Amino acid sequence: MQQYDPKPLPYTLSLEGISDKTMEIHHDKLYVGYVKKMLEIGGELAKFVSGEKEIKGNQTYSELRALRQGETFAKNGVYLHEYYFSVLGGNGEAGEGKLVSAINETYGSLDRFKEYFSASAMAARGWVVLAWDVQQKRLTVVGCDAHNQGGIWGCLPVLVLDVYEHAYYLDYGSNRSAYVEDFWKNLDWAAAEKHFARWTGSDNS
Repeated sequence: MQQYDPKPLPYTLSLEGISDKTMEIHHDKLYVGYVKKMLEIGGELAKFVSGEKEIKGNQTYSELRALRQGETFAKNGVYLHEYYFSVLGGNGEAGEGKLVSAINETYGSLDRFKEYFSASAMAARGWVVLAWDVQQKRLTVVGCDAHNQGGIWGCLPVLVLDVYEHAYYLDYGSNRSAYVEDFWKNLDWAAAEKHFARWTGSDNS
């Protein structure tokens, strides 16, 4: 049986603007729920491999198709939330590093990148992701309308922002732009730097 333990939030202090209540709902209910569903779906898929279930597939409807669709939604729901949580809890100070240098090279300046990323967050319905494109060897911003809609294979998350309403509505109502502004204040750039180093092969740890 597949095992996967939900990861705890990587920070202990309260965030600026984003309440503890929101993060409790976000992490303990939504994220942990996705982990449970990911494992449940994985268990059902394993039965096809083991022979407990007859392997049949149909593109209009079949149990295998339904599980495959659910798998991408649940698994991406787990991973995207983990990347999002991993870059929270900082003071928003970018400092210097290879990630910031790459951002400056790609987008002209850190301020221009933040403006572009923030606008992309307003345009997306689910997620906005700064990713490392392994094909083009460059940073790119990707907007996703759902966990399993909009992602690009070969683009690895460096910095992730959840823009589903559940991420901000309790604290900000419909004012998503204020939530996005506070995201930058809470960003842990060192954590994003570690993701970037991992994908680009510059991680010497």
